[in-house]
This record gives sequence, C-alpha cells and structure tokens, in this order.
Amino acid sequence: MKHFYRLFWVAFVPMLLAPLGLSAAQNPVLKSPDGHIAVEVNTSSLGYSVSRDGKTLFSITDIVLALKETNFGGPVKVGRTQHVQSSFSPVVPLKFSTINEDYNETTINVASGVTMLLRVMNNGVAHRFVLNKKGDVEVIDEPYRFIPAAGFTAHRQSAPNNFNTSFEERYRHETLQQWNASDRKMTTLPLLLSDADDTQLLLGQSDLDDYPHQFVQTDGQAIIPTYPKAPLKWEPRGDRSESITQEAPYIAKTAGKRALPWRWVAVTDSKGIIEQTLPVQLARRSVLDDTSWIHPGQFSWEWWNGAAPFGPDVNFRYGCNYETYCYFADFAAKFGVDYILLDEGWAKSTRDPFHGNDALRLPELIQYCNAKGVKIVLWLPWLTVEQNLDQLFKTYAEWGIPAVKIDFMDHADQWMVNFYKRVVKEAAKYKIIVDFHGAFTPAGLEYEYPNLISYEGVLGLEQMGGCTPDNTVFLPYIRNAVGAADFTPGGMNNMQPNRYRADRPNSGAMGTRAFQMALYVVLESGVQMLADNPTRYYQNEDCARYIASVPTTWDETRALEAKAGEYIVVAKRKGSKWFIGGITNSTQRDFKLKFDFLGAGTHKLTAFKDGLNADYQAMHYNKVEQNVTSASTIDIHMAPNGGWAAVIE
Repeated sequence: MKHFYRLFWVAFVPMLLAPLGLSAAQNPVLKSPDGHIAVEVNTSSLGYSVSRDGKTLFSITDIVLALKETNFGGPVKVGRTQHVQSSFSPVVPLKFSTINEDYNETTINVASGVTMLLRVMNNGVAHRFVLNKKGDVEVIDEPYRFIPAAGFTAHRQSAPNNFNTSFEERYRHETLQQWNASDRKMTTLPLLLSDADDTQLLLGQSDLDDYPHQFVQTDGQAIIPTYPKAPLKWEPRGDRSESITQEAPYIAKTAGKRALPWRWVAVTDSKGIIEQTLPVQLARRSVLDDTSWIHPGQFSWEWWNGAAPFGPDVNFRYGCNYETYCYFADFAAKFGVDYILLDEGWAKSTRDPFHGNDALRLPELIQYCNAKGVKIVLWLPWLTVEQNLDQLFKTYAEWGIPAVKIDFMDHADQWMVNFYKRVVKEAAKYKIIVDFHGAFTPAGLEYEYPNLISYEGVLGLEQMGGCTPDNTVFLPYIRNAVGAADFTPGGMNNMQPNRYRADRPNSGAMGTRAFQMALYVVLESGVQMLADNPTRYYQNEDCARYIASVPTTWDETRALEAKAGEYIVVAKRKGSKWFIGGITNSTQRDFKLKFDFLGAGTHKLTAFKDGLNADYQAMHYNKVEQNVTSASTIDIHMAPNGGWAAVIE
C-alpha cells in the first residue's frame, strides 16, 4: 500500500489580511473560513487575541523565540493569507477515515531568518515558528503568555515540580488563582479550559520533533510554557530509569532550517472536542512507503489480572510460563483477539531482551500462537531497548514478533523525544509496531511513523482503585482528544467507588459493567487491551463477545451527548456497523437518543445497559435487542458511574 495519505484536493486562495475595511494602521484580523473565529494580530509586540462570534476568549502575548545570541520583540510584519482546503486518509484512523481540512493561514515576518505561521481553522487556532538559519541553532526558550477571559476553569494533569513524570496523575479542576496557589504548579499538555457557556479551549502541541515537550505553569493570570533543558550527560539508574547529571543551558540544539512544533488551541464546545482532529491535521504525513503490515487490534493481557486462570479447564500452575500463555492464546483465538501481550517476567532478565525464562519455552510458544492465528507482543523497559537497539528488532522479526510494548521513559526532554523517533524508525525497518507505556502524550510522531500504534500517558485501569469514573470521564475531552491512549479497559469484576475492594488475582474495575464495556467505544487507541482474566471473560461470554467485536479504528465519529468531565455518548461507524458508547460520572443520567445518523431501512440494535441495581451491585446489567430506524428515539439510563454500550447492524 504505497499511498496511505491520499491528497484529494487542495485550493490555495491568496487574500488580504485586513478585511472589513480595516485601515493599514489597525491590527490585521485573520478569520476562520466560516467566519466565526477572529484572530487579531498585534504587530507592535508579537501576539494575538482570539474571539468567537464577537466574544473574546483568550489572548497570547509576549511570544518570543529566544535563540543563542538572537532575540526579538517587535514590531512584526504580517503577510498575505492563503485559504487551504484538503482531505487525506490517516493510516490508523481513530476518528475518521477521511479527514477534511479547511483553514486560513498567514506568515508573520519576525526577524532575520525567523517567521511565524498563524493558522485559523473553524474550530481552532495554531502558530509555529519557522527557522531559516545556517547550521545548528541553540533554542534557549520559547515563552509566551496565554491569558484566558474571565470565568474559565482549568482541568489539568499536574506533574511533580520537575519534568520527571509518567503523565498518569489525576486531573485537578481549578481557577488559575487556585492553580497558582497549589502545591504542584507544573502541568502537562494537553490542558482543558471550560466556562459556564460550554466554551472549551483545549491546549496542545503537534509535529514535535527534535525538541522537548512543552509543560505549562501559571502566575495566576496567564498560562506560561516551560520546557526541560536538553540533557548533556546521564547515567542509568536501575534497569529502567536514568539520572541526568548535566544539563545544557538550552532546551534544544537543532537544525537551523526547520519548523518548530505547532502550538494549538481548539476553540469549540464539548461535542466539538470529541469530533475535532487538530492534532492529526497539524502532524506530518507518514514517511513509510508500505503500511500494509500495520495492524491495529486488541491484546489479551495478563499483568492486570495476575496471570492466574481458574476455570474448570485449568490443570496447570499459573505464571509467566508456557501453559498459562497457551491458555491466553486459546482465549484470543476463540474470541478473535489479535495479540497476546507478555508483560514483565517473560524474560530471564529485564536487561536481556533475547532470552525468555526457561518455563516460557518461547520458541515453542511462538509456534503454538502462530498455529492459532494469534501474535505475541513482548514488554521491554526502554533502557534495555536503548542498549540493544542495533539488534533488537532484527532479532524479533526473525522470531516472528510483530509488536513490542516499551515502558518507563518518564522523561520528555529533547533527547527522550528523539529516542521515541529512533525506536519507531528502527522498528519500522523490520515491520514491528510499538506501544509506548510510561510515556508522554502524543504529539504527532504517530502519524509520521504510524507503526507507533498507541501511548499510555494516562491514568488507566492499571491504577486499580485510583482509576475512578469521575476522572476517566474527562479522558475523551483531554488526553484522548490529542491521540491514542492505552487505558487497558475491560474489567469484569465491577464495583462502585464507595465499595471498591480488590487486588490481584481478583482485580477490580470501578464503574458499572456497562461503563467498562462502553469504554471500548468511547476511548481511542490503535491498541485496546482486554485487561481481565480469560476465565472471567468465559464466565461473561456475551459481554466478552461484544468487547471483542469493537473495532480499534473508525470511519466516522459523532458526539450524540456531551458535557466535558460529566458525560459522553458517542456513535462511531466502521463500515456499515455503528457502535455507541456512553459513560457518566458519579451522577446518574437519562437521555433520549436519536438515530438520524442511520441509513434507510430497519437496523438491529443490541445494547448492554445498567441494571436496576447497578448503583449498588455494579455488575448488574441487562442485554436488550430491538429494531431501530433513522426515525427512532429511545430512552437510555445510566446509573452513577454507569454506562451504555450498543452495536447497530
């Protein structure tokens, strides 16, 4: 498959940047193609303000790119604008198999060899610096001040007061003043700001390459970016971490002729956050000539459930051994699950990625799985990958291993960003897909190298009792809104938060059974884990059959009901089938769902809904079947921390 991004049509329409009779002395205004978003550019000191339908939402002031021995302030010169419309198809479509672009863009001349692109879309604004310098440059800093209008609440994932984080903290919900007064000021991207009118401002970055991840802080009035310094020296700490012993005085040393990352803000409402595609629009297109070997899919996973099957057919000792993984492979084959994941413990040593433990009988296990039509995925700590990169993927390709899970990076400086790219680039040579855990959030590499199938960087189900529905319901609006999130859903031992008592081997999942099932539709990832024990899935076969039938890529996404951080009901189409998933926080909900997105004729709906007692016994659910048409309306009820999951065919 040579052309995995198909450019259907492109139109460039030059136009003046000062519409509506503005005089040359006034600040120029750039509008979105539909006219709703207006961006007024400050030409005296680089910055701009953004309004929608006449209401000012935020301003970005004091934008600076601090290079070694070079700085600038203003004034700046704004060029002409081009209007672009285009369509393309991503290799791994998480929302839409065809993505439409429609934007106005202008170039702002900032200083010698430095310009800034400003792009205005119908649902967002983005800017980036473009360098045209000789040789390499040292970027000292890239600051600005993001000042929201009054009335916004920040929904943020804090980090320790340093840059060492796994991006798995709970969300905090604070005004900028409360944030500034908190014990943890450092915050990761993406960041969501919401007001009482359901205006949603989602801050993110895309096309991050050879550059550090952006973090943000606040002074109580503005949101201010900050970046980890480039490490000059580091040394291993244990088998999966490192200590940085010397930092550079710059955040990046990079090529002088290049574009820096996009800084973008989605400007929309709750439904718009679910349907927006800004991160992929602003990312690079794939560099791989052949992507036919990249197969998104589901993984059966043993770590969360303790790898201890207990059904009547179990006559072996559990553990990281041949018999246990054959059991997982048998389950995967029966339910049509593509892969089984061998997590930590499969190898004799975490430092040695080439020898399985003796009980595993790895060559024999690979042969057994191949005969079942199931593929093996191997877990690795990142430091072991770094130390064996020259032979690792070549060896795994020879073994027939199509995918790896790489863990515990926990840093986001320029060196680590480049590590991600070196890994997926090398893996692609041998047709191996990669799932990063202990990872920062997506920022575009997954589109340049679509064999990067997912990232963790999320407070997921592996956090057991720390993974509450009140936090999870924010994920579609923040973390998952910027790219794939390996949340690892699928727990069958369901509990309301106030009754949670669970641990391996009887791991528990907060929220109702229908909540867990709906996550497979609500959450987006090229990898979806079936986190629970095969025995539990056998005991709940109708639920397991539904889960295993949910695709991991989609042709179309429609938000049916949405309020950021409170609830979501979303419909997604794959081919001719529609899947619907709904989840709510600790407040029960009732909705009337319309099916006007369906085609003509009568369709069969199979749904899993919260049972009458699900508010107490979270495993209580009912399976219902009925016929629907595009004119149908049905009532659905979700218990506290509940859900609703369906398929229409």
